[in-house]
Amino acid sequence: MKKPPLYRSVNTRTHNVRHGSCGAYRYERHSKSEKSSLSNRGSMHSHHRHGFDYTPLFSFLLSKVGHQWDDVFSEANARLDRPEPVFWMVALHDADKTEYVRVGESTYYSGLYVDNTGLLQKVNPQLNAERMKPFCDCCTHTFNGVVFPQALPRRS
Repeated sequence: MKKPPLYRSVNTRTHNVRHGSCGAYRYERHSKSEKSSLSNRGSMHSHHRHGFDYTPLFSFLLSKVGHQWDDVFSEANARLDRPEPVFWMVALHDADKTEYVRVGESTYYSGLYVDNTGLLQKVNPQLNAERMKPFCDCCTHTFNGVVFPQALPRRS
């Protein structure tokens, strides 16, 4: 039996769906100011691949904490369209380790790393949603799929 992929397609054609710079280029396109000269502009074709949700991958990786990295990566890579999203969450070098990673505007996951024995581990196993604080009061923040219980105090 073939296992399902660790990513989902999402609708990118819905009205008002924005990716990347939120259309800032369209306001600079016909301006004559020096800062918007053609030499300073980037390509209109982004290197980002939109339309994929890797939430199943992140849940899969969290469920494999304590397992042999080579086996985990082999299975994940076979079920992905490309291997790069694995390394958004997993650090192979000590310098790349972070306690949590941000995926999207208000979604956070535990940072993972491969220890000296080749096992997948959490960078900070004690970190949970109760210890996280939201960075704004306009979004619903989640950590490993759990909503942050603390809200920012409202200003009067």
